[in-house]
Amino acid sequence: MGRKVTVATCALNQWALDFEGNLRRILKSIEIAKSRGARYRLGPELEICGYGCWDHYHESDTLLHSLQVLAALLDSPVTQDIICDVGMPIMHRNVRYNCRVIFLNRKILLIRPKMALANEGNYHELRWFTPWSRSRQVEEYFLPRMLKDLTQQETVPFGDAVLATLDTCLGSEICEELWTPHSPHVDMGLDGVEIFTNASGSHHVLRKAHARVDLVTMATTKNGGIYLLANQKGCDGDRLYYDGCAMIAMNGSIFAQGTQFSLEDVEVLTATLDLEDVRSYRAEISSRNLAASRVSPYPRVKVDFALSRPEDLLEPVSAPVEWTYHSPEEEISLGPACWLWDFLRRSQQAGFFLPLSGGVDSAATACLVYSMCHQVCEAVRSGNQDVLADIRAIVDHSNYSPKDPRELCGRVLTTCYMASQNSSQETCSRARELAQQIGSHHIGLNIDPAVQAVVGIFSLVTGKSPQFAAHGGSLRENLALQNVQARIRMVLAYLLAQLSLWSRGVRGGLLVLGSANVDESLLGYLTKYDCSSADINPIGGISKTDLRAFVRFCIGRFRLPALQGILSAPATAELEPLAQDGQLSQTDEEDMGMTYAELSVFGRLRKLAKMGPYSMFCRLLQLWRDTWTPRQVADKVKQFFSKYSANRHKMTTLTPAYHAENYSPDDNRFDLRPFLYNTRWPWQFRCIENQVLRLDVESPQALGLPD
Repeated sequence: MGRKVTVATCALNQWALDFEGNLRRILKSIEIAKSRGARYRLGPELEICGYGCWDHYHESDTLLHSLQVLAALLDSPVTQDIICDVGMPIMHRNVRYNCRVIFLNRKILLIRPKMALANEGNYHELRWFTPWSRSRQVEEYFLPRMLKDLTQQETVPFGDAVLATLDTCLGSEICEELWTPHSPHVDMGLDGVEIFTNASGSHHVLRKAHARVDLVTMATTKNGGIYLLANQKGCDGDRLYYDGCAMIAMNGSIFAQGTQFSLEDVEVLTATLDLEDVRSYRAEISSRNLAASRVSPYPRVKVDFALSRPEDLLEPVSAPVEWTYHSPEEEISLGPACWLWDFLRRSQQAGFFLPLSGGVDSAATACLVYSMCHQVCEAVRSGNQDVLADIRAIVDHSNYSPKDPRELCGRVLTTCYMASQNSSQETCSRARELAQQIGSHHIGLNIDPAVQAVVGIFSLVTGKSPQFAAHGGSLRENLALQNVQARIRMVLAYLLAQLSLWSRGVRGGLLVLGSANVDESLLGYLTKYDCSSADINPIGGISKTDLRAFVRFCIGRFRLPALQGILSAPATAELEPLAQDGQLSQTDEEDMGMTYAELSVFGRLRKLAKMGPYSMFCRLLQLWRDTWTPRQVADKVKQFFSKYSANRHKMTTLTPAYHAENYSPDDNRFDLRPFLYNTRWPWQFRCIENQVLRLDVESPQALGLPD
């Protein structure tokens, strides 16, 4: 009797609506799993269509093309002799469900719908799907003709059931169900399920990996068993970065750990584990066995297939491993850099354009591009042919092989210091020095002629000449003159992004990078449509405190001593005239009336603790009792909420930003569709062409049309 089972889980870099690419990656993962001896393969949530389809789930096209991909999977010889567990949307009795489709040798064994939908924060699953609420019940699902003809099945089980193979029992969870107070694995384990699977679409947030690992290990610590977690990885066409972390655990220990950040599109984990270890572990837990004797049974789908092999006695089993966590600074270095890579290669642009001010925020953004270049060079050195093909397409050089991150950065990053009469020589020097150290193509220019031209038009029309407050102007004049500078920089950024490569005789355009951090966005401490308005913003979900820690990390990690001077300088927008001695007359924290550290506190209490002004005041009385008087706390709370509410309109125009903090103020209200598409639409357009060809060869009479 076989005891050892080899199982596989994976992390796939899927892309919303990229059915062709998604199919290719799924097949590759199954092929790798089989080559390693696995008899069961688990994939991420909604992997066939990509998790981030959002309002495209309402379209019949998404359901149709998902079924077509499922048919291709069923028909492929790659999927034979291995249980395949894939994710896709299914409509059953005119209701859309988020489902797992489990099949073997061209037969669908079970369609398992998700029972607890994620519907908070970045997730809106109840907008598109309905949870399956009939615990331990199944119905018949009538297969559409394209699947019926292929599988020779008219109906298949649909609902909350488990699979009983010849040697063990498997039960499915889907993402959010692991995070619920009473997860399905509890009752499934009591009913004899030995292998739990979880297909996730879980995004990266700083410091989140600990919670995910704890949930998986605790699921098997109390109840015993084997737990497989699959996850999406990469940018699925939106702000979120799905951070892999596929894993295999047994009896409270981790036996396989996937990477959290990498440029690999397909990552497969396998482990060979002994089922008898699960059974002996459970035998000693009397409380578990007592509860198991009273549990309501699950419907079982019998599968004439074994995960183990009879001749496995000498086969070694996997050993437990210690989970390795990234520090928050490493997470910032790796996650947004991978997100930038996905955007760059999928948008088919030639690189990035970054207004480099000499401050911490834009310096951190430049470091992220430099980190991306490091990862690309490492991936090419390790033999990743997909990354090599992508970077060759980006730089438009068929024989190019990146070896030095600094040289690569010079090809894909253009930085620009946009000086005005209010800029200091120090910030100009800091920006130029950092650009030299990372190797970016750097431009220095003066925006004063453009600013004077715009203000001159205003003076010509109105007969009035606004002045800075330092020169006797009002606060309205002062603010307007600051905003003109900021908006001119945005216009120039886009002009240079579109034409700077053309001026150098190089193909393509550049993506404009924004560099407003999450705290500034929260307060609205930015000019609407200034150089914070960009194509994407890799630091828009990261706090100033974490950014400063990341910049310190980069000094050692990437040997960039220019960052030391940037860190020690006060943060300033440099939009007002310098003092007579040439020193700064304006700093960010003075302008805001609060520190960045205080802003982070306000943001977390507002979003995560869900506090209004009064509740926040009460909490901060205790939190800041050793620092501020009640009057000072009250003034700070009132100032925060006044500025937050007055600037809330700016949130509707925030640059799409990498999501790294749960107190992000990003506003995304109505049309929930991704903003990064595969513009070739290869699967969808081929379906159209196939129909055109069919219609061309059929006579008008056959189609019921008049001659």
